[in-house]
Amino acid sequence: MDFKIDKTQPPMEARGILTQFGAHVVHENLNFRIESGEIVGLVGGSGSGKSVLMNTLLGLKEPEGGVIRYFGHNRRELSPEQRSEVNNEIGVLFQGGALFSSMTVRENIMVPLREHSDLPDKLMRELADMKIHMVGLPAKAATLYPSDLSGGMKKRAGLARSLALDPEILFLDEPTAGLDPVGANAFDELILGLRDAMNLTVLLITHDLDTLYTTCDRVAVLVDKHIAIADSLPKVQAYEHPWVQEYFGGPRSRAALTAGKT
Repeated sequence: MDFKIDKTQPPMEARGILTQFGAHVVHENLNFRIESGEIVGLVGGSGSGKSVLMNTLLGLKEPEGGVIRYFGHNRRELSPEQRSEVNNEIGVLFQGGALFSSMTVRENIMVPLREHSDLPDKLMRELADMKIHMVGLPAKAATLYPSDLSGGMKKRAGLARSLALDPEILFLDEPTAGLDPVGANAFDELILGLRDAMNLTVLLITHDLDTLYTTCDRVAVLVDKHIAIADSLPKVQAYEHPWVQEYFGGPRSRAALTAGKT
């Protein structure tokens, strides 16, 4: 039976996740879910396993234990064809954009369209150009190569490619890393606009406190090998854990909070 999206179910839910490399346990009894239409920020200290968790949720690493469900379906129980359909509902922006250097921006965006559709080339080019416009890049960017782009433009081009198949869920790995404050704020506003326009559900890994205060409906804290809390910022800030108090109680956090209220 073909995979069907059941929008009454959470877009993604992880229960009892265990991940490890040899004897090194990265996550243990980790529980986490995201609700439709929300933006969730994932934070944690260096080495806490944020990227490993993202790769596990994406299916790039199979967990040693636990269950990951997309729209109520246990990913392990899906056939290869059904799993492919799930993957088509997920867009990913990796750090730096991860663009193919030998392809133009338009050609990069067309990669998932070529792989997962049988659309004619003319229509794929038109769809790619539409995504370029959606992420705020100029039309001329379509024929540029990654080496011709600034850091912010690379992020936007990577984002355009992640949206090529009109996914339901968007994973963003450090989306504002390396951007200046103006560029980072513009990218935050872009994510908010796209979420509303496309009814996206967004999970983003970030260290950027401004991004947390500007864009996130909830913040999930990965400490001690599990998600200790996933809630609104005020509740997360009040959570009694040394790392949480240090992270959200410092001067940078206070400055971000003040900026978010202005």
